[in-house]
Amino acid sequence: MSKVLVSYFSASGVTKGVAENIAEIVDGDLFEIEPVEKYTNADLNWMDKNSRSTVEMNDKSFRPPVKNKVENLSDYDKIIIGFPVWWYTAPTIINTFIEENDLTGKEIYVFCTSGGSGVEDSFNDLKNAYSNLNFISAKRLKKNIEKDEISNWIK
Repeated sequence: MSKVLVSYFSASGVTKGVAENIAEIVDGDLFEIEPVEKYTNADLNWMDKNSRSTVEMNDKSFRPPVKNKVENLSDYDKIIIGFPVWWYTAPTIINTFIEENDLTGKEIYVFCTSGGSGVEDSFNDLKNAYSNLNFISAKRLKKNIEKDEISNWIK
């Protein structure tokens, strides 16, 4: 039986709620990808070219520091990574998480939350950036997810 880690970054709480639902459905452990400096509403204002998130996303090499690493990563066979879509892709803090945790040999599933963008660009960007890792599939999810949908996706 596989052990599942549901890791997520959530700036506004939406992705956190979805991650909690997934963890419950797959009987997985939760890990928050938490920035050292929390994002404020002003930081998330995508219409402001000087907002923190805009500046970060315009520099694809930027890696926002995170508070914690996964302590017992070797215990997990499957890693689910969740995030809100920013500028049609994963926020750069997801790169920080991947680069600070050795996910080699793990099955990696990706989910995103988004008001309109799909998950395909984010998934392809991650697969291309980390071609040595085993990305299995991706889904765009909303708060009210069906148990069977998640169970079938992860199995």
